[in-house]
Amino acid sequence: MELTKLTALELGKAIQTGQVSPAEAVQAARAAIAAHQGENNAFITVTADAALERARTLTAGKAAGSPLWGVPMAFKDNICTRGVKTSCASKILGDFAPPYDATVVEKLTGAGAVSLGKLNMDEFAMGSTSETSFYGAVKNPWDLTRAPGGSSGGAAAAVAAGEVWYAIGSDTGGSIRQPAAYCGVTGMKPTYGTVSRYGLIAYASSLDQMGPIARSAADCAAVLDLIQGRDSRDGTSLPGEYGNLLASLTGDVKGLKIGIPADCFGEGLDPEVRKAVLAVADVLKGRGATVEEFSLPVMEYVVPTYYIIACAEASSNLSRFDGVKYGWRAEDYEDLTDLYNKTRTQGFGREVQRRILLGTFVLSTGYYDAYYKKALQVKAVIKKAYDEAFEKYDVLLTPVSPTTAPRLGESLSDPLKMYLSDIDTVPVNLAGLPGISFPCGLDGQGLPIGAQLIGPALGDLTVLNAAHAFQLETDHHKQTPKGGDAA
Repeated sequence: MELTKLTALELGKAIQTGQVSPAEAVQAARAAIAAHQGENNAFITVTADAALERARTLTAGKAAGSPLWGVPMAFKDNICTRGVKTSCASKILGDFAPPYDATVVEKLTGAGAVSLGKLNMDEFAMGSTSETSFYGAVKNPWDLTRAPGGSSGGAAAAVAAGEVWYAIGSDTGGSIRQPAAYCGVTGMKPTYGTVSRYGLIAYASSLDQMGPIARSAADCAAVLDLIQGRDSRDGTSLPGEYGNLLASLTGDVKGLKIGIPADCFGEGLDPEVRKAVLAVADVLKGRGATVEEFSLPVMEYVVPTYYIIACAEASSNLSRFDGVKYGWRAEDYEDLTDLYNKTRTQGFGREVQRRILLGTFVLSTGYYDAYYKKALQVKAVIKKAYDEAFEKYDVLLTPVSPTTAPRLGESLSDPLKMYLSDIDTVPVNLAGLPGISFPCGLDGQGLPIGAQLIGPALGDLTVLNAAHAFQLETDHHKQTPKGGDAA
C-alpha cells in the first residue's frame, strides 16, 4: 500500500482497521517531505519529531471516532500554533511562536490530527502565486517552473506532492481555491462565519475564512465536520447546526439547478479552461442536473471592490506589527517613530507595503467617501446580485482562474495581471458564500485546470455534494504530478 497515494479518508480508514499505524503514516509523510521540500519549498517549519511523538501517543490510545484520526496534515503559517513558529511568511514576525492555538488547531488536535508543521504562503496572505514569501517562492509540483497559486500555495503544493493528506489554509479572495486549482487538488472555502477565525492572523477580517485543501470533496467534508461551529471567541462565527457533511454526501444531483454566468466565460478566459469547466456541467447534467446560462454583469466591479476593501482592512490589521511587542525589530533607530519606520520598511515585503499604502490611501481624509465607502456600497450590490441568482439556481459553475498556473516571476512583474487573475474567486468572499475548487482536466501542457462551484450562504453541503457527484464520475482528482493515481 503506497500511503501517499491515498486520500485522507482512505488513510483514516486504514488506520482505524489497523492496517496502518499513525506512526507509519507520519514516517511516510516525513519521507515525502524529505524528497520534495528541496524542490517545492512547501513548508516553512517542519515538526517531524513532534509529529512522530504525537502519532505514537495516539497509537497508545483509542481512536476518537473521527474518520481522520491519526492522519498527518499541516497548517498554513498564518494560523496560530502554540509554541510553534508562526511567521505569516514575513521577516517582521521573525521566530514568533504564539502562546495559544487557533480554534481550528484545538478542534483538529482533539479529533486526533497529527500536524507536520507550518506551510509556506504569500507574505501575510497577500498574493496569488506564493512568491512573496520571505522564505522563498513555493513551486508547483506539476511543473517546478510554475507558481502553485496563492496565498495558500504551500498547502496546495504539499497535498499535491503527497507530503500531507490534507491542510488547513485561509481564503480572503480565492487563496484556498486558486492554488487548489493550479495544483490539481480540491479546496473548499466555507460560508463566512461557519469556521472560527480565532487564531488566524488577519489580512482582511470581513473576507478571511479558513478551510481545507485535500484530494477530494469527501475529504474536505470530513475536515469541515471537525472544524466548523460557533466559537464565543470569534464574534463573527455563526450559531447553527453543524456536522454530518460527510455523512450527507450522496452524489445525487437529480433536479439540481446549475447556473452558468456568461460573464465568467468571456474575454481573457483560456479556451482549454473554458472547455474543461463546461464539461463539468455536462457530467452533472448526465446525473440529472439542469444547466442554464445567465448574465451576472456585476462581475465587472468585483476586482476593484475587493482590492479596495481588502487593502483598507489590511492597512488597519497590520498596524499592530511595529517591532515593539513581538517579532523582528530594526536596529539603529533614533526614536519610537524611527523604530516604526525602519521596522516596517525593512520587515514588510514589497507587495505587503504596496497594499498597506493603497489601503491607507483609500481610508484617508478626502478619499474615504470616494473609494472605501463606495466600495462597501458596491459590495452590497454584488451580494444582492448573487442572492438573486440563487433564487433561480442551486449552485453556480465558473472557472477558478482564467488560465492554468503561470510561470514563476510572471505575475510579480505585473501586479495588475495578478490582481485580475482573482476575478472568478473574489465575489465568493465579498458575498460571504461557500465555494469549492476541484480539478476537471489538464491543459495541453499537462497543467491542472480547476472548476468552481458556488452556493448560497450556508449551502456548503449542496456545493460539496455537487463536487462529490462529479468526482464519482471522473478521476481528475486522482491524478498526481508524476502521472500516477491518488487512489
